[in-house]
Amino acid sequence: MNQPAVATVAAEPILAVQNIEVVYNDVILVLRGVSLEVAEGEIVALLGANGAGKTTLLRAVTGLLEVHRGNITKGTVSFLGRRSNLDDASRLVRNGLSQVMEGRRIFAELSVEENLRSGAYTVRSRQAVNEAHDRVVDLFPVLAERARSTAGYLSGGEQQMLAIGRALMASPKLLLLDEPSLGLAPLLVQQVRDIIRDINAQGTSVLLVEQNAAMALSIADRAYVMENGRIVRDGTGAELLADADIREFYLGVGETGRRSFRDVKTYRRRKRWSA
Repeated sequence: MNQPAVATVAAEPILAVQNIEVVYNDVILVLRGVSLEVAEGEIVALLGANGAGKTTLLRAVTGLLEVHRGNITKGTVSFLGRRSNLDDASRLVRNGLSQVMEGRRIFAELSVEENLRSGAYTVRSRQAVNEAHDRVVDLFPVLAERARSTAGYLSGGEQQMLAIGRALMASPKLLLLDEPSLGLAPLLVQQVRDIIRDINAQGTSVLLVEQNAAMALSIADRAYVMENGRIVRDGTGAELLADADIREFYLGVGETGRRSFRDVKTYRRRKRWSA
């Protein structure tokens, strides 16, 4: 006798952004019906040129919109299965959300060790702090070597490692990375890519916001493309990496090698992506 088929239920995403609109200063509409999900254990990439709305989306997720005079006027954000867009940033951090902002934002006057310990401010257990610290210095041995150094004197790559390490000190369930490869040499970009993959392999979900599509899509399980406050493409990292339009507009190769996304006419892209 055949057994009845058992329906499988997809696990609830760790982060779910559903049809949100964001307005600044009560008049400037920046996000226009954006939806995005990050499943537990995933690396999800969010691509887009400057001004596409990527940072605004991160602010909506992290509770920092109000600081910038922005508001969610439609839709919801859910973190760990509960509506979170009404929570303030400190509560979200305590619940397991950490962000590395664009430009690193380290405490330049403090030592490397002081920067790291500041990332565990919301953690009450000394044992948990020590375990997180061991994890960070295992990922970034250079931070252990430079523990007493003033953070402002680190190289750009070392500062990015410090910023990521500080975020990991809270042992987040979801790590948001805003342009982690910005301003780094190609070799350091590869190191950051490998570090993100290692962090994810240790059990942390990642939302990676990047303009460097080659780096992001090479490690992303899934990816979204934003333009003018809307999601215009989504798919697996491999699918978007192989997509002709993505390759042309993000990885285009001209006579002298790679060209910038900003150098390409946008009306052709809009016509194709809105079809």
